[in-house]
Amino acid sequence: MESVPDLGSTLRALEVMSAQPTPSWTGSRRWWGSPDGIPALDVEGLALGAVQAAATALNALTGTMHRYSVAAGPTAAAFDSLGHLRIGGQKPEGFAPLSGFRRTADGWIRLHANYPHHAARLMEAVSASEPADVDRALLAMTSLEAEHLITGNNGVAAAVRTREEWTDSPMFEAASEGPWISFDHLGPSTKATRRSSWVPSAVPDRPLTGLKVLDLTRVIAGPVATRLLGALGADVLRIDPPHLPELTDAFIDSGFDKRSAEADFRNPDDLTAVMGLLETADVVVMGYRDGGLDRFGLTPGALLLRRADLVVVTLSAWGHAGPWQGRRGFDSLVQAACGIADRYGHFDDGGWRPGALPVQALDHATGYGLAAAVFALLAQRLGTGRGGTARLSLARTAEELLLLSTVSATDVDLPEPEYHEVDSPYGRLRYVGPPITVDGVPVGYQEPPVTYGSSALRWR
Repeated sequence: MESVPDLGSTLRALEVMSAQPTPSWTGSRRWWGSPDGIPALDVEGLALGAVQAAATALNALTGTMHRYSVAAGPTAAAFDSLGHLRIGGQKPEGFAPLSGFRRTADGWIRLHANYPHHAARLMEAVSASEPADVDRALLAMTSLEAEHLITGNNGVAAAVRTREEWTDSPMFEAASEGPWISFDHLGPSTKATRRSSWVPSAVPDRPLTGLKVLDLTRVIAGPVATRLLGALGADVLRIDPPHLPELTDAFIDSGFDKRSAEADFRNPDDLTAVMGLLETADVVVMGYRDGGLDRFGLTPGALLLRRADLVVVTLSAWGHAGPWQGRRGFDSLVQAACGIADRYGHFDDGGWRPGALPVQALDHATGYGLAAAVFALLAQRLGTGRGGTARLSLARTAEELLLLSTVSATDVDLPEPEYHEVDSPYGRLRYVGPPITVDGVPVGYQEPPVTYGSSALRWR
């Protein structure tokens, strides 16, 4: 069995914390190919390592009651959960027409316009009245000019850079600094007003029963993390702004084992209700752009001052430092900016064009890293009564992937995933389960996604 490269020092640190070795994994080591058979990035190593980090920290949290481990087949399926999902027999929608790679005067740019408000900002930035105008406008600009123009209008885009161009930029230093999971602060022991009574359950596949998790995340990475917490028994309450609804297919894919509410933080009554939830929450997961919730008093530091036993984990696209701190971003844009899209470039009938990883691995790996951070901080809290904070970013996860050794092309095919089906408010769903097993038995989802925004702002 080949080894899986660890993610920086994270797995070693979690091994020390748990006094147990990183869980073994079973199944194939490589299964994703690469364009034209060229040596590929070790996406499998990233995926297995990220899930191993979550399982290692979960073992530290639960002690010796049960053993959580990783399987290759479920990991591959989980990293492509949206691709396997069927809603009433139909495939989910992919990227919107305006999203994707577009030519510029000197190269390429990657656009993200899946959300209507991002599409509108893109069109406005390039003075386009219809989608066809976007291509014409971009061909009159360099990639960097287009990136600057679009992001300056709060749109979402990234120029396709070579790896050398990225490492020469000031963003590279910020994105590559520090460990994959950065544990920042412990709750102040002198400020603790209560000590949470929560302890792990002895039920093998539901060890987080009774844990209260406030989910302030969107898109993929954050919701993947909270989906796993829900599958393990936590009471996960996701909150979205009513004026910026989530994309339906993405919500369904990540909506298992959690509830869904809407709250406008600009409304004092809604914000008061959310602050009330925080008084009894155990965990807060935040996944908006860096600083996006600061004006509402929802910074990790402020939350720890309110509740010294709270666990707060955050993620962003570009990190918490550097010139792009606070800039909007997605997995596909990070791939474009840091050199992955250039690395996966290929020729077609129109000549050379950039490419992408076989799955949105940066999102999913970061999601399991967030879950690992939650488990680690909860394990610490059991002993000290103090909470703490941790942060991750998609750009930092990309650097971990790029640090792994390249792998040769492979013809290994994984067996067909184990599909499950369930009725939901959206129709009959076909889906794949989580990538973690307990005592050799796969963990499964217990409840289908609820209707978006249908839950009350309260714990169960």
